[in-house]
Amino acid sequence: MRVLKFGGTSVGDAKAIAQTIAIVADQVKQDPQTVVVTSAMRGVTDLLIDSAKAAAAGDRQRYREARQVLIARHHDAAEALVADLDDLNELQIQLDERVREFERLCMAVAILGELTDRGLAVISGLGERLMAPLLAAALRGRGVPAEFVDAGELIVTDNTYLSGNPLMDATRMRTRERLLPLLAQGRIPVTTGFVAATAEGIPTVLGRGGSDYSAAILAAALDADEVQIWTDVDGVLTADPRIVPEARPLPELSYAEAAELAYFGAKVLHPKTMLPCIDRGIPIRVLNTFNPTFPGTRVVAKTANGGVVKALTVIRGLALVTVAGRGMMGVPGIAARTFAAVAAQGANVLMISQASSEQSICFVVPEGDAARVAAALEAAFAHEIRHREIDGVTSERNIVIVAVVGEGMRGTPGIAARLFGALGEKRINVIAIAQGSSEANISLALAAQDADVAVRHIHSAFDLAGKSQASVSA
Repeated sequence: MRVLKFGGTSVGDAKAIAQTIAIVADQVKQDPQTVVVTSAMRGVTDLLIDSAKAAAAGDRQRYREARQVLIARHHDAAEALVADLDDLNELQIQLDERVREFERLCMAVAILGELTDRGLAVISGLGERLMAPLLAAALRGRGVPAEFVDAGELIVTDNTYLSGNPLMDATRMRTRERLLPLLAQGRIPVTTGFVAATAEGIPTVLGRGGSDYSAAILAAALDADEVQIWTDVDGVLTADPRIVPEARPLPELSYAEAAELAYFGAKVLHPKTMLPCIDRGIPIRVLNTFNPTFPGTRVVAKTANGGVVKALTVIRGLALVTVAGRGMMGVPGIAARTFAAVAAQGANVLMISQASSEQSICFVVPEGDAARVAAALEAAFAHEIRHREIDGVTSERNIVIVAVVGEGMRGTPGIAARLFGALGEKRINVIAIAQGSSEANISLALAAQDADVAVRHIHSAFDLAGKSQASVSA
């Protein structure tokens, strides 16, 4: 059994959807036990969210204009792909009702002047609920016996509406009850990515980009043999090709490596995608809808291919917040108080670095959270700052994290020497560094203007383009 997930670019217009249909039809010939998961059309989720936020601010024109765009894009695709007039008529009625639902919800938001998380979860998930029945109808037109299934019937989450946490036991039971009979009848379920629901049926979503996560959750629930993530690149690349033109697709990654890359900004996989697959040992394959014969990248528990450093990725738009002072040295509870103050702000901490002397602790957070985090730390340590036990709290903006990823770094001497040697050659200053005990990732905080040069030079230093594949030695 395979679970195939198609991203927004793979269903972005009629031409892309036709390519997706050809891939599904070919996969079904190879394995009739196939489940399809689809994202919304490219750009639709952003359009829905922006319209809802505008409605909350009193702008009703935005969602009225969005309504016309949604109808035009989905009707154009339906008319190009669904030849059966009865099926097309039924589909268009369904699409129009979804768009009317969007308009009603935005109108309610405008009247109330408030957009709740629960309301935004419903609105932001409508793109998938428009796309999945369209894809199912188009597949039927190609002779694939497809049936639309709303993932709100399958994936059960807690009531964290905008980033639901799946309750796997309930999800497994509902998914198997709903999908296994369809598969036994030779029908192909086409489900919505991203969306889910609480046990009481209240709509939730799995966080932005969560369609990958949906596919992995369903694969784990069904004990599938493989998850295929179909996107618009040839797999997971050694670096962003916009920065490093010679970046190449990686044939294989471990779950740990893929998770590190996803967490640190690589957009090909959602960071949580690996979690359900790890538990069941299900391989993930990243493939290109527009180059379907390319083997892509396979993500598994243990990789067979070598390579010390596998890939590099960058997170931008960050700030470095530092707490420093000689009075911190050897004082119990300083770190705990620091972490508690930051956690209370709900900020996303991407990196933590602490000097071995215990005289400073720094956090890398999104720039938008920096002022709030710094103020919270100043309040938490007001007494120590007044008595000069702590020098103060500083915030440095225009920071990036460059993550160097590869499980082969574990126990391999000479990695740090080569890494810092590469940066030293270009006179690039490393502001902070962090490495976990797993040694699968080294994170470097750099000034934003140094990021691209650093990535290109590290990529070359470790021969990630594969020109020589020289090994690292002492």
